[in-house]
Amino acid sequence: MDAIRWQGDSLALLDQTRLPTEEVWDDYTDYRKVVDAIRRLVVRGAPAIGIAAAYAVCLAAMEFRDQTLEDFRASMDRAMKDLAASRPTAVNLFWSLDRMKLTLSAAGSGAEAIPVLTREAEAIHREDIAMNRKIGRYGAELVPPGARILTHCNAGAIATGGYGTALGVVRAAHAKGNVEMVYCDETRPLLQGARLTAWELVKDGIPATLITDNMAASLMAQGKIDMVFLGCDRMARNGDFANKIGTYGVAVLAAYHGIPFYTVLPSSTIDMSIPDGKHIVIEQRDPHEVTHFAGVQTAPEGVGVYNPAFDVTPHKLLTGIVTEKGVIHPPFDERLAELFG
Repeated sequence: MDAIRWQGDSLALLDQTRLPTEEVWDDYTDYRKVVDAIRRLVVRGAPAIGIAAAYAVCLAAMEFRDQTLEDFRASMDRAMKDLAASRPTAVNLFWSLDRMKLTLSAAGSGAEAIPVLTREAEAIHREDIAMNRKIGRYGAELVPPGARILTHCNAGAIATGGYGTALGVVRAAHAKGNVEMVYCDETRPLLQGARLTAWELVKDGIPATLITDNMAASLMAQGKIDMVFLGCDRMARNGDFANKIGTYGVAVLAAYHGIPFYTVLPSSTIDMSIPDGKHIVIEQRDPHEVTHFAGVQTAPEGVGVYNPAFDVTPHKLLTGIVTEKGVIHPPFDERLAELFG
């Protein structure tokens, strides 16, 4: 299962805004339209955004290939700035663009740069899938037989290069026969859990139950949740992390009920340049996402709206961090520095 396909001279993206009722792939040859696709959540999920941006850099190089070297470099710089401005929170975007900038700096003219940039973008894509599979294997070791798992938002194959982070753990644990049920928070306001996570699990034949965001506490109180696995869009060097809005609430509930709570991420999502979660920029999105549902207005005109895309969960609420280098337990700042510093 995937959501990103490089076709040599174009980028194909699965339009995630149309899931689960329609599976539509669109082709992109203009990097500007990829910028728009990232903003509109056609492609979303921190690793997937980084991969799509890397391929968009290749599209920009193809467009500007006939310019003089000076003009080519200036045009590429503008294109990368446009891509960097598409979404502010997911660090994979900037990690990926930094790799592409470094690759470009060692290349020559536009024609010479295209194959070099393409190889780097393809490497970023391959590496992400490989990391996800390693993450899945490490995370699956935490899952006992008969586990009932709660997840929030979508950290699956379509949020990555393929396979998934949190859902990669679920997939690997299910392959071992250890998953009894996965409970998916719907994830308001855009329903990534309902539209995307539930869709992935159903397609893969993994037992899944959809719940609204305000039902998690009730399930935990009834003893129906054994552990929580969810994704991450940016982690600070002390282990504080940003993830889809609502994650912090799930973490507080899990702590109160004594339920193991794990975030799952590749190393490309760790931002060792910031000391803690207070330094993570939180994206604010269009109020329309909250005041309307499926195109129908559900709130009165003139009401104020607060619509952050993410919240920050303090590292003290984490049981562990699952990465491609293994499962990290406290003290997180020391372990993260040892492995990724």
